[in-house]
Amino acid sequence: MTKKFLIISFLLPAFIQCVFAANHKALDQPDSLYLFSYGTNGLRFAWSIDKQNWTAIGNGYPFLRSDYGTWGAEKKMYTPYLIRGANDTWQIVWSVNDRALQFAHASSADLINWRPQNYPYVQKGRNVLRPVISYSKSTGKYTIVYADSGNEYFRTETKDFKSYTPVEKITASAYTNLGTTVSLQGEKVEGQVHRVAWALVEGLIKAYDLQQYKAIQNAETTKDDAIRFAGLKTVDAEIMLHPGEAKKISTMLTGVFFEDINYGADGGLYAELIQNRDFEYHPRDKKYSDKEWNSSSCWSLKGENASFRIDSVKPVHPNNLHYAVLTVEKPGASLVNTGYDGIAVKKGDPYIFSAFTGLLQGKGNKLAIKLVSDSRGVLAGNTITVSASGWKSLKSTLIPSADASDARLEIQPLSSGGIALDMVSLFPQKTFKGRKNGLRADLAQTIADIHPRFVRFPGGCVAHGDGIANIYKWKNSIGPLESRKGDRNIWNYHQSMGLGYFEYFQFCEDIGAEAVPIIAAGVPCQNSSTGGGGQQGGIPMDEMGAYIQDIIDLVEYANGAPNTVWGRKRAEAGHPKPFNLKYIGIGNEDMITDVFRERFEMIYKALKKAHPEITVIGTAGPFFEGSDYVEGWKIASELNIPVMDEHYYQSPGWFINNQDFYDRYDRSKSKVYLGEYAASLPGGNKTNLETALAEALYLTSLERNGDVVEMASYAPLLARENHTQWNPDLIYFNNTEVKPTTGYYVQQLYGQNAGDQYIPSSVSLSNTNTPVKKRIACSVVKDSKTNEIVVKLVNILPVPVNTSLDLQTYRPESGKAGKTVISGNPADRDVRPVISQTDIGGKTTLELAPYSFTVLRFRVKN
Repeated sequence: MTKKFLIISFLLPAFIQCVFAANHKALDQPDSLYLFSYGTNGLRFAWSIDKQNWTAIGNGYPFLRSDYGTWGAEKKMYTPYLIRGANDTWQIVWSVNDRALQFAHASSADLINWRPQNYPYVQKGRNVLRPVISYSKSTGKYTIVYADSGNEYFRTETKDFKSYTPVEKITASAYTNLGTTVSLQGEKVEGQVHRVAWALVEGLIKAYDLQQYKAIQNAETTKDDAIRFAGLKTVDAEIMLHPGEAKKISTMLTGVFFEDINYGADGGLYAELIQNRDFEYHPRDKKYSDKEWNSSSCWSLKGENASFRIDSVKPVHPNNLHYAVLTVEKPGASLVNTGYDGIAVKKGDPYIFSAFTGLLQGKGNKLAIKLVSDSRGVLAGNTITVSASGWKSLKSTLIPSADASDARLEIQPLSSGGIALDMVSLFPQKTFKGRKNGLRADLAQTIADIHPRFVRFPGGCVAHGDGIANIYKWKNSIGPLESRKGDRNIWNYHQSMGLGYFEYFQFCEDIGAEAVPIIAAGVPCQNSSTGGGGQQGGIPMDEMGAYIQDIIDLVEYANGAPNTVWGRKRAEAGHPKPFNLKYIGIGNEDMITDVFRERFEMIYKALKKAHPEITVIGTAGPFFEGSDYVEGWKIASELNIPVMDEHYYQSPGWFINNQDFYDRYDRSKSKVYLGEYAASLPGGNKTNLETALAEALYLTSLERNGDVVEMASYAPLLARENHTQWNPDLIYFNNTEVKPTTGYYVQQLYGQNAGDQYIPSSVSLSNTNTPVKKRIACSVVKDSKTNEIVVKLVNILPVPVNTSLDLQTYRPESGKAGKTVISGNPADRDVRPVISQTDIGGKTTLELAPYSFTVLRFRVKN
């Protein structure tokens, strides 16, 4: 970034005013002019006084983009057609692709703020191309005409863009397109010309300039600090506490969000070591893009005189149709599984092998079960006898003689004949808390060490799935493992459901966290690639009753007595006592359309009536601004939803420049759950100390606003190395190592140092330049249970900050405080906390290192 660019970024508000003044002067403030609307993957505008010389607004900045379909491949706007309709409201239609029998519609009062998009279905034609909208004042109706790829034309009418007349076929001459072509920046562009007031164009220019200003702020990084803070000396900071203004804050602020993404469950937190243990992998898991992905994936036959195939004639359970058939002519061959990038085992630790087996030929057979390593040879072995012709579950314990990370499971029949195998499992006995069908101990402990107050599960996009059929069904994830019904993961692999709702509840209980299950709001993911444009295919209304009952049954499963239908199933799984569920989230960063609203309201009202004790968490859409955000909060106000879920993934610059985001929230309305957030940089190495410090800085504002912000959770949580679909993540891992990021330690410091009271403070700096002030933050909380004070201090400057902390009101009991510091080069990716003790008194001086996060904790005198 050049010095000139930095100067502009600091002075941009004044610069924008100058631009506006220049525009006014150049145009001599005309009463009206011409506005040209056009689209090249987004609605764009240009203005002209004479309809000959056109000036693009914002150099072709898109004021509206299409939300239809999947990210990347779709969300395209084709041939937008804009008119001014009733009450001077702007109405626009466009084609979403060359396949769908749908068109897109949106409306706006000012061409800047748009109402949610909708995508009406039509009944005739091959597709919808070049839709045109017109309005009749006499009838109050809008007419939409369109063409299809067969050169036929159609028409439908509406008054409210909710109900439409049946589509009728029309002649080519009845298809009227009043668009025109203009020369814009040397190119011929098709669109519509409108006569508008200058104020409208001025508003568009201001909106664009504001977006540019925000973009410059968002792009701020520490790479430019040598220029941004050239000549900056050590900053002095005096911090005064104001105990008289202390307020209660949420004790639930720090939690974790778990989603089965990046192989976070199977191959990750779920401790199962065999991949495709149930032979249920299917090409649809990967959208049929991988010809090698099928029921036999991850299995191979080693040796000769034997064959291996998949069958489904007599399954163990109807939900688990496929199983392996191993036919041996002469002993010697083995069925082999290498797990997830190999199987890691530890010397002396017991591993439980189990499988359903059935004898197909012969009177009996024995199976040699081995763990074998290329580098260490046979690590463990045992023999089991197969004698039943029907399915029977067999088990054996294997204890490796050495550590290995490249082990494989080998199953070798010792006699000729045919054997059926299913649910082939290898499970470490040492799971987290020793739970059967439990969790990988080191990963689970790393999560537990955050001290999360809640766990959100089973995910975001995973919960509402890719298309209606793929919506997560919690009932498929409970009960005996062989009865659970796996499904395609929206992240393009397979979910075994071995880690299911029972295991999620058990994990929450084991780490002292509240369970926060997320249920789809009757619509699939807004990024769906199956069954149409995202959520526009909601669950049919005649099926919503059964869907809502499933949600009510979930509460009974978690909290019902053992003599209830679903409480009994929990008890049968080994947990007679209720799990004491308090929260349920309905929806996940949805587009707030009529399809969504209708189903959400049905679910919310039914759940509130059946279980008023449950706190329902709503959704405010996928972003922190825009039409979905506005509409989501409107619904929250109308229905008095207790908590609203917000999501945003942003740059460090955004977090630095938006620390006042929740300061302006209405305290009388819904509380906030910041369900997904993360700071990241562009490029491959997206997280480092800089992003972690930006999050630490922003989290001080969440504590300051802990009276309205109820909960927060970084996302995503886990990522398996070499299988990462989303970056960044909080914790990376492979088969033998857990690799927390620096951002993880920020989360841990907040989780381990939470409070129930926020003590306001004022910070006086020797340098009051705005960029300096924004990069120094302080948060002070009190833990009433332990009578301890926690001071969190963030310095994202390239120079030290000499801090004077007035603690006269909260005198330390021992004169000592625990001190934890994260600091270093902002580009470092592997920074760890340094823990020490420090002297502390009524007046305490402390130097905050450049680019550092410091936490002090001490007990106060009564």
